[in-house]
Amino acid sequence: MLRIESKVRARALQLLYAWESSGSLQPMDEVARRAISMSNGSGRELERAEDLARKVADRVEEFDGEIADAADNWRLERVGLIERIVLRIGLFELKECTDTPAPIVIDEALRLAHWFGGTKTPQFVNGVLDRLARTNNRL
Repeated sequence: MLRIESKVRARALQLLYAWESSGSLQPMDEVARRAISMSNGSGRELERAEDLARKVADRVEEFDGEIADAADNWRLERVGLIERIVLRIGLFELKECTDTPAPIVIDEALRLAHWFGGTKTPQFVNGVLDRLARTNNRL
């Protein structure tokens, strides 16, 4: 049985993917409304996912700068969309959810990486988030 927090993160990743795939031109509210209409998740879970996705989307440029600095030898445009979104969610939680221990944030990001990414995604995400956690004095 998955924890509600894991489901919220997974749904937020899906919303962010849909938003970014549309060229980030549509408001997150519109993307979320369409996704929710096709979803079978609980109302509270979907509201929390939309809130998380909106907060991450509002800070994409800031997060991408930090991720680019932490991803040695990788230009951000070469990092896959799923990987970027997982890293953005993880960085948001490292910065804003200080009551959640950094190892838990990283573990949850790795769970998303395993579910949605390629075979090398978890290793890449782990390395970048570890560095970001240290940079943000969370480890």
